[in-house]
Amino acid sequence: MTTPDPSREPEPTKPAGTATTPYKDRVYRSPAGVVGGVLVLALVAWLGIDAVVVGEGRTPWLALATMLFLAPLVFAYTLRPALFVNDDRLRVRNPLRLIVLPWGQVASLRSGFSNEVVDDSGTKYQLWALPVSVRARSKAARQEARAARAADGAGRSGAGRGDGGAGVPGGVVGAADLGAGAALAAGGPHRAETDRAMDELRELHERRQGEPGAQGEVTVRWAYEIIAPAVAGAVLLAVLWGLG
Repeated sequence: MTTPDPSREPEPTKPAGTATTPYKDRVYRSPAGVVGGVLVLALVAWLGIDAVVVGEGRTPWLALATMLFLAPLVFAYTLRPALFVNDDRLRVRNPLRLIVLPWGQVASLRSGFSNEVVDDSGTKYQLWALPVSVRARSKAARQEARAARAADGAGRSGAGRGDGGAGVPGGVVGAADLGAGAALAAGGPHRAETDRAMDELRELHERRQGEPGAQGEVTVRWAYEIIAPAVAGAVLLAVLWGLG
């Protein structure tokens, strides 16, 4: 399940020619990924520190190298992914990259086995912060089917009472029952949470892609702050194992 929340990152300002007041991004994250990442990091820290404290010989060094290698990767693939959205751009913070796409450069937003954004050059970027859940989609489909059956049953019940209504105008009773059935689906189609988030992004894209403030170039920056310590940990592990 993915929920939007206000961004806590520094607030950008709008480009020249638009409003100069600062504004906040809307942020999408995966709560399950955050919880899982915290638990795995806690486990890595517990086992690693224990090995450093009580280990002998090369064990403390192997533990330190393993923590240096694993901690950045666990952080990158669980806590780091986030999607920052405002009226002008889409910022995709994936495990090892940060991609900034002005709405004018976004060609489409796709949902399949993963959620993706495609720019005008045809390059696809996976949205790690909006993971696809087959289970959530199945649950939403079952809820939609139940609401449809309830509405259909209410309609048929109203029609039956209208035929044999004892002194009560059938049209009045039938309309009331039809309204009760329709109220079950008043919230609109049932959708998985990440699918609803993608619908919101598509709607915003349709509204903003032609606006002057939503133009610009796509930029991609590698997360060297994640890559460097992970590579250092891998090299240290290789050296320690090589020394035997």
